[in-house]
Amino acid sequence: MGYYGVFMGLQYQNNVAMTRSIDSNQYEESQTVTIKIPIAVPYMNDNAAFERVDGIFEYKGQYYRLVKQKYQHDTLTVVCIRDVENKRIHEAISSFVKTFTDKAADSHHGAKNTVSFIKDYIVQTFTIKSISGGWQREVETSGHSRHLIPSFIPSVIHPPERG
Repeated sequence: MGYYGVFMGLQYQNNVAMTRSIDSNQYEESQTVTIKIPIAVPYMNDNAAFERVDGIFEYKGQYYRLVKQKYQHDTLTVVCIRDVENKRIHEAISSFVKTFTDKAADSHHGAKNTVSFIKDYIVQTFTIKSISGGWQREVETSGHSRHLIPSFIPSVIHPPERG
């Protein structure tokens, strides 16, 4: 797997380290960002205290990790922290991939372009997990082809023909 495997290992180490530091509350409260989302969810009880959540998202080139959330008075309040190391890893991966595709205009006019299809052959699973009840949904992707299988035998029996 080469360098791609090294980058995936670095991402994994960063995920484990960030999750441990957030779980043990070893982060600066001044570095957190609070997002309030007005949302009306019927039959959702208000929470007075925050619940620990786990997740990551990108916004304007910056990566953020979810720390905690609460739903109160038709507002979802999410606290997150910037993940600088994850941004550095993604930038390193991007610059590594560019070495395969970006060539100078005057170098090797007749040479074939080398294209890496490694992402097509590496299986990546995608799941969404939440610690809080009621907000949990698992998404699974599969590379299997889907064939339609009839789930019932037709129950209409035609009468015999008159002869």
